[in-house]
Amino acid sequence: MIKLSNKKAARRAMLGGASAIAIASLLAACGTAPEEAPEGDGGNTDAAGGDNLACMVSDSGGFDDKSFNELSYDGLLSGSDANGIEYKTAESENDTVYQSNIESLVAQNCTVIFSVGFLLKDATEAAAAANPDVNFAIIDDNQIDAENVRPLIYDAAQPAFMAGYTAASYSESGKVATWGGMNIPTVTVFMDGFVAGVEYYNEQNEDDVEVLGWDLEAQDGSFTGGFEANTQAKSMAETFISQGADVLMPVGGPIFQPAAEAVIDAHDNGNEHIAMIGVDTDLSQSAPQYADLFLTSVMKGLATSVEDAITDTVNGEFDNTPFVGTLENEGVSLAPFNDFEAELPEDLMAELDEIKQGIIDGSIEVGSPSSPAI
Repeated sequence: MIKLSNKKAARRAMLGGASAIAIASLLAACGTAPEEAPEGDGGNTDAAGGDNLACMVSDSGGFDDKSFNELSYDGLLSGSDANGIEYKTAESENDTVYQSNIESLVAQNCTVIFSVGFLLKDATEAAAAANPDVNFAIIDDNQIDAENVRPLIYDAAQPAFMAGYTAASYSESGKVATWGGMNIPTVTVFMDGFVAGVEYYNEQNEDDVEVLGWDLEAQDGSFTGGFEANTQAKSMAETFISQGADVLMPVGGPIFQPAAEAVIDAHDNGNEHIAMIGVDTDLSQSAPQYADLFLTSVMKGLATSVEDAITDTVNGEFDNTPFVGTLENEGVSLAPFNDFEAELPEDLMAELDEIKQGIIDGSIEVGSPSSPAI
């Protein structure tokens, strides 16, 4: 029998507790549902907020994905609360309901509607054209040219470059891996930056750390085919682990969850050096049951940009000027290393500070074709 370390025992206990809660919630859900109480309603009103109503449509990952959608939702809640207005949500089970979900929110007199994700571009563009008096903000897309649509975009390649450099410095096997949910710009921008950061590490340190899962030049690599936490996501992680990768960066909302289970299995089998890098938010905080797996996370300021758009709507200052998150304006960043800091090279923090400044001043070019224009 394998004896769990204190960290592992704690994590297993948390997972067990989470499972118990999930089962209890499921049993409770089998009772009588409220007749007309949409779970997407909430907030409070005051004079400052007036008749404004902030609304949000998720992508297929759902608002409980511990990542992209959930962080955007947090911004909806905090922005609505700060401005004293109500909010509504529409959760998308799949991509066939994007348009109908947006239309349902328009019909409920929302004054600003957030579309969470690049995949909602067509539905958002059509709704904005049909409803010029409604403000729209779309997260991770800047293709819509309309007076009433504000793009909220993030150059995630910048902090991902730093994450790739960190991964290479941490790796003992000389192999790291990244893969995505789908081959779309908002996913590959992370992967581009990660690979470029590893390559920069190799150049600076005369090393040859290899990246599995993504070819930066060919813009092609490994994808699960969606953003679901399924067996495909776990088997892909298992494949890269079997090939020797000891740092894994899955990009695609909840696909990190089955990947984390694969890492736990590897730890239980004695391969305890394997670590993960999260994306979108600090996954050591949003998914605490996996906290001790995360070396760091590549973060986007999703919540802050949503809050700002709500405030601008309430104040009558909403316009279509894109929000572009960068290292310079702190719209993107790298999460703390927490317990991993002691396992990293002593000079790494100073090197990362130099890299960050180099990216900001342009002396270091990240070079992702998916980075938004600044």
